[in-house]
Amino acid sequence: MKESAIERHLVRRVRKCGGEAFKIQFLGRSGAPDRLVMFPDGEVVWVELKAPGKKAKPHQSRMHAVLREMQHAVEVLDSIEGIDKAFPLN
Repeated sequence: MKESAIERHLVRRVRKCGGEAFKIQFLGRSGAPDRLVMFPDGEVVWVELKAPGKKAKPHQSRMHAVLREMQHAVEVLDSIEGIDKAFPLN
């Protein structure tokens, strides 16, 4: 399965949960997670998407650590099942 199929599933799943999954790109800095997921209750989750079995690259992992140090939630997801577990339907 390609990363793009996993990303499409994330967007659909988050919308079913009442949220939005915005595509993210940092200008002048690499390592931004792929999506910023936001829900009406104020919950915000940064999501890095990967093809099944793939891991974050070192520069991505460093950015994840920066975000987590600032108390942000970061998920690295590589499967449909992982997305469904991270964002369960109510």
